[in-house]
Amino acid sequence: MPSTFFGLTIAGSALNSFHAATNTVANNISNVNTKGYTRQEAVRVAAEALRTNQRYGMVGSGVTTTEIIQKRDFYYDVKYWENNARVGMYDTKLYGMQQIEDFLLDDDSAKGFTTILNEMFSAMEDLQKTPESLDARKAFISKSQNFVNFFNSMNVGLTRIQEDFNQEIAAQVANINSIGQKIALLNKQINVIELQGTNANELRDQRALLVDQLSELVPVEVIESPVANSNYPDVYTGATNYVLKINGQTLVENFEYNTLECQARNYKVNQSDAEGLYEIRWSHTGMEFNASGKNCTGRLKALFDIRDGNNNEAFQGRIDSFTAGNGGSIVSVKNPSITSINGMTMPSEGVITLGNKNFAYSGFTYNAETQTYEFQLKTTLSVEEQNAMNNRSAVIGSNIDAMGVPYYQAQANNFIREFAKQFNLIHKSGVDLNGNEGKSFFVAKDPTDGTEYNFDGYHGMQDMDDTMTSTGNYYYLLTASSVKVDKDLELDPRLLVTMYQSDLEDDVASQDIVEKMLTLKSEVTMFRGVGADQFLACLISDNTVDTQKAKNFLESYTNINETIIQKRMSISGVDEDEEALDMLKFQNAYNLASRMIQTMTEMYDRLILETGV
Repeated sequence: MPSTFFGLTIAGSALNSFHAATNTVANNISNVNTKGYTRQEAVRVAAEALRTNQRYGMVGSGVTTTEIIQKRDFYYDVKYWENNARVGMYDTKLYGMQQIEDFLLDDDSAKGFTTILNEMFSAMEDLQKTPESLDARKAFISKSQNFVNFFNSMNVGLTRIQEDFNQEIAAQVANINSIGQKIALLNKQINVIELQGTNANELRDQRALLVDQLSELVPVEVIESPVANSNYPDVYTGATNYVLKINGQTLVENFEYNTLECQARNYKVNQSDAEGLYEIRWSHTGMEFNASGKNCTGRLKALFDIRDGNNNEAFQGRIDSFTAGNGGSIVSVKNPSITSINGMTMPSEGVITLGNKNFAYSGFTYNAETQTYEFQLKTTLSVEEQNAMNNRSAVIGSNIDAMGVPYYQAQANNFIREFAKQFNLIHKSGVDLNGNEGKSFFVAKDPTDGTEYNFDGYHGMQDMDDTMTSTGNYYYLLTASSVKVDKDLELDPRLLVTMYQSDLEDDVASQDIVEKMLTLKSEVTMFRGVGADQFLACLISDNTVDTQKAKNFLESYTNINETIIQKRMSISGVDEDEEALDMLKFQNAYNLASRMIQTMTEMYDRLILETGV
């Protein structure tokens, strides 16, 4: 049977239990504005009843606080992580699109392409009136220099965006590694504490907050399972297995964590790429972390989309045959996705993926008649390797479904090549004031030694008259970064062609060639089926669509995020009014238990002092 003083024990258990409950409320109130804090609750159960060997059988022994738990719903955690990755992705995409938009402006705040193009053709109209005037010639050449400077500056700006986003990728990779390390350390601390039968609530809050931060960068997946006693599978040890995956690959497993590293590319993927762009790989395996994949989301995905996005226009083809080459095998590729010199985006020296293997190449040729590329590999393939790869895919880079910096660089290159090509053909069809045959007006500058490519071997209206080589004197070498006005024309305006040979013989200053040049502004197809004056409108349209799309999705996912956060907070957040009510409730219960002890004390005093027990 229970002790005579058993009532004090019961009342004392209530004091202890409601004291713990009040302390829990105090902890909640003190952390009401603590980021990542989860509301805690003291769990109370009736203490185990005792047998009394009396007719009433068993008697209650009071109340026991079994644990202090977190009020958290893992379902809403998962939904928040999934949606937060999309918020981070579209927020970064919007930022990137707005930066690109700055180079497409043409208003009072910035003189853009349309204004510069109009000024150049206005100077050309003045030249048409007085083709023999050296001042008119100088004015036109000056405006033409402004025209090419626009493309030079545009490329510099886009390259700077690419480099900035590349550095941001490195910063976010370091952030991911830091978060992984911290989570692994917290896992160890949590298990040490919980093996002793105590919930490490505050440490779990810190870990969950880190996962929240990580979910904005990459898609996350958390798997936590209890560790059972190997001898007694039904007995829970208190420890847990905690696995954190990003983009489907393990970042943290219990106390161990893997790291990502940035490796600079040895070769460019696109002709106009900045040097040394990073690829992300796992440090322990060397395997690529595919942040630009279709199933990936998060801020890191958006950084790659802006840096590498090519609108799914990477070079692709089918391996046709192999031949022996100088220094390595030559692979012939048919059915290419790029059949125009204007649309060529691949670098002159880079990496081509044949089947599933990467091979460095030192150059390529293209036959326009057969639409066949030949890439000079730096590796000699065996007959077995050649047979295994025959008729398989050949790819340079990868298709990324986003209009990032490479896309806009490719569009600018496409336009300036076609414009320069058609202008040069007209310019070379006549003679200058000295009676000499005209030369290319727009040329390409070699950044390595400052020499100029003048495309003198180009005469026809087709892309190539013969087989083009990546290192030859072809318009492939003309890009937004390399285009310039021929240096001889810059120094001597007499070399500007405005007349035909027959006009010179008649001693007549003609404007026929200038009239043909004027048609290049709007009457001749230059870019995507429109004239030169619509080039900027096309790019603005592309940018506007992507910017508006990013805005709409960001707003939508932000609203969803707020809804999920509200649901989350309704469960795990600290409500001041609710805690105030709990505080009064537990205070009253504590006071009542104290009153019970006082009552029991008076009863025992009467029993001991007045009954002589």
